[in-house]
Amino acid sequence: MKKKLFVNYSQAILKIGVNLQNQQKLIVNASVDHKDFVRIFVEQAYDLGAKEVLVVWNDTYISRQKLLKAPEEVITNIYNWEIEMAKSFLEDGAATVSLVGSYADLLADVPAQRIGAATKARQIAFKEIMERTMMNKNRWCVAGVPNPEWARKVYGTEDITQLWNDILYMARIDENGYDALLKHLENLKNRKDYLNEMKFEALRYEGPGTELVVELPRAHLWLSGVEHDVNGVPFLPNIPTEEVFTAPYKYGVNGKVSSSMPLVYQGNIIDEFWLEFKDGKVINFDAKKGKEVLQQLIATDEGASYLGEVALVDVTSPIYKLGKVFYNTLYDENAASHFALGRAYPTCVESFGGDPENAGINMSITHVDFMVGNDKMNVYGIKGGKEYQLMKNGLWQI
Repeated sequence: MKKKLFVNYSQAILKIGVNLQNQQKLIVNASVDHKDFVRIFVEQAYDLGAKEVLVVWNDTYISRQKLLKAPEEVITNIYNWEIEMAKSFLEDGAATVSLVGSYADLLADVPAQRIGAATKARQIAFKEIMERTMMNKNRWCVAGVPNPEWARKVYGTEDITQLWNDILYMARIDENGYDALLKHLENLKNRKDYLNEMKFEALRYEGPGTELVVELPRAHLWLSGVEHDVNGVPFLPNIPTEEVFTAPYKYGVNGKVSSSMPLVYQGNIIDEFWLEFKDGKVINFDAKKGKEVLQQLIATDEGASYLGEVALVDVTSPIYKLGKVFYNTLYDENAASHFALGRAYPTCVESFGGDPENAGINMSITHVDFMVGNDKMNVYGIKGGKEYQLMKNGLWQI
């Protein structure tokens, strides 16, 4: 790959993603497998005026050994210094970039209850930091970087060149820069503006294995692509991004929805699953693969059995058009319309006063997206007893 492409990708993440300001601190979360790109990325960050860049490395292979062999009191223990290190940077106004890969099956032999216990402990420990993110107190961006295991899962070879090509294509980055990404963000804004003007009371979904009605909070707001932090500074949380999304009314989800793509959760694959909702809560579910992991997810806390996000994605998405499952939620969620179990984004309601129940949205220590859209999915907006078709066979009608 040409270094110019890596520089352009880095600059898109830094300039559009977190909108890095001069003399601002930056946290970079990355796998050790991403070191070659991270070196270029950090160089670009300093060249763009970063005051300090903190790289927090992770290694899924080492995490696997700990999950398999360490005592439970060890895997559920989160040291204060881990939290304080991130907290000190964030309180000083730092932005956060998370560079993610995929190790889809690596934790398949780890008992689901151990993964669940470790995940829950980390989510509780980092609750305050998660809240800063969900409230946009600090700007943040998640973007993908290849690793050999990910390439093997998608293409059957550990050569990451094709995966790099697809990642840049999906992000709309080329040798000339990121103009195509900027144009795409404007298109998303137009659809977001239409949905906010219409103020639909509910959405109705129909498709293979899906008959679902999702009520929306009275003061809901649709968001897409570019968001703004609490100081009004724009940023792009996900690269790539294809969604227009909002928060559902916590107690207003009824019916059944079926997954359209596999879900990778904590190193395990959950596939061909369905969820049945009554008054917002999951009352029944099943999965052909990963049912026990899905059960652990839903049982994370009370809020994990309710929805926190509803997102619409057109099947003209470059991710969908590639016709591949990427086994990475950042990409798979941007291939198809999706929901999320768990916490809602408070930014999806007007004038959120700090009381989620009063706002009608869900709270949880987790937030996990799962994909439901395909080229047979129809979505309708409901207002005043009338239905407006928003999507037909997965295509925008607005």
